[in-house]
Amino acid sequence: MSRKGYPKQFLKLNGEKSLFQQTVERLLAVMEPADILVVTNSEYEFHIKTDLNALLGAETAGGVNVIFEPQSRNTAPAIALGVKYFLDRARIGDSETIFISPSDHVIRPTEDFARYVRQSDAAAKKGYIVTYGIRPTRPETGYGYILKGEKLADADFEAYTVKGFKEKPDTALAEKYMADGAHLWNSGMFVFTAGVIREEYGRYAAEIAEIFDSSYDEALSGFSAMPDISIDYAVMEHSEKLVVLPLDVFWNDVGSWDALFEILDRDADGNAISGDVTAVDTDHTMIIGGKRLTAAIGLSDCLIVETDDVVLIARRGHTQKVKEVVEALKKKGRKEVDEHVTTFRTWGSYTVLEVGERYKIKRLVVEPGRSLSLQMHFHRSEHWVVVKGTARVVLGEQETMLHENESVYVPKSTLHRLENPGRVPLEIIEVQCGEYVGEDDIVRL
Repeated sequence: MSRKGYPKQFLKLNGEKSLFQQTVERLLAVMEPADILVVTNSEYEFHIKTDLNALLGAETAGGVNVIFEPQSRNTAPAIALGVKYFLDRARIGDSETIFISPSDHVIRPTEDFARYVRQSDAAAKKGYIVTYGIRPTRPETGYGYILKGEKLADADFEAYTVKGFKEKPDTALAEKYMADGAHLWNSGMFVFTAGVIREEYGRYAAEIAEIFDSSYDEALSGFSAMPDISIDYAVMEHSEKLVVLPLDVFWNDVGSWDALFEILDRDADGNAISGDVTAVDTDHTMIIGGKRLTAAIGLSDCLIVETDDVVLIARRGHTQKVKEVVEALKKKGRKEVDEHVTTFRTWGSYTVLEVGERYKIKRLVVEPGRSLSLQMHFHRSEHWVVVKGTARVVLGEQETMLHENESVYVPKSTLHRLENPGRVPLEIIEVQCGEYVGEDDIVRL
């Protein structure tokens, strides 16, 4: 369901809101929208703005700060750039507390989580870097672990020094970690003051610390030259200021289909089912249906997931091996690794309905007030039929308005542009014909 162009953060897996939207909601329990900074790749601009607008409304969403990285360089450079943004643009001081969170976790209840965030704020102001550890509920091999040390004496709540970080273990070691009570799941969340994290970058990651020696604009322009390294490896595994705060909340990073099964509602047979599904003599199975009817008979402890272009069938407990499937697909050059049937753009989206020899059929959705670039194709012609909304079409020197059930023909090598001047989404069925219908046959002007 998640692909390179449509990552997990934007999936609506456990309700009507994406994991990213749920993260923003949690933050709003302890801060204002203007105090939130999203650091992401420029490829996801459309998803970020769409989710924020849907959650907060366009006016409030406009107050949320967003950094679009020119190139993905992992969490250590990204966090440093975010701190620099707050120092330069928000004019915060070194004593200001900053909370770092991934955007693809499920955490509940929000009220308890907010209480932990406020507790860690007090610890950070004493000079500590606080990370959150999750008490293991099973011998999980898909998570990293934190080994806790001595209990912190000068805290009004339960917190410990950190003896070390542990990589994802095998099953036997995970069982040992769970039994000893000294290991916690690594949540990837951190709390620190701006001054403390600057010092730690300077002490353990000098190359990244150069971000703080220039202006924010200079740091952003030179960001692509930063090393590709996580905050754990660059700073946290070396810092002597790190303490861990155990969280007694429900936490799930939805890192596998088995993890998703844990957070979904189940029926009397222990099944988690969504979509058009009929299950007979089936128990403790997750079935996520798509556009088709899915029928299951005599299954137990299985996972079935259907999307427009892929069907996954697996045993529960084996879904970490999806990574092996992805690697095999990469070696075969399969487009499913990167692309969904539906691709999102700044102007809207397109869905490939069918592809055959010398033709491709798409459904285009253009958002109100948006337009595609002025462009042309050398190897294909196009036929557009409006099924919803109003279209303004530039075709060579001519401009035409099209309404529902009206169409236009776009010859090869002809400059054209599609716009939505209306107030509702414009939906177009596009039929491409020609000797080549690849996405790279496009010249944008």
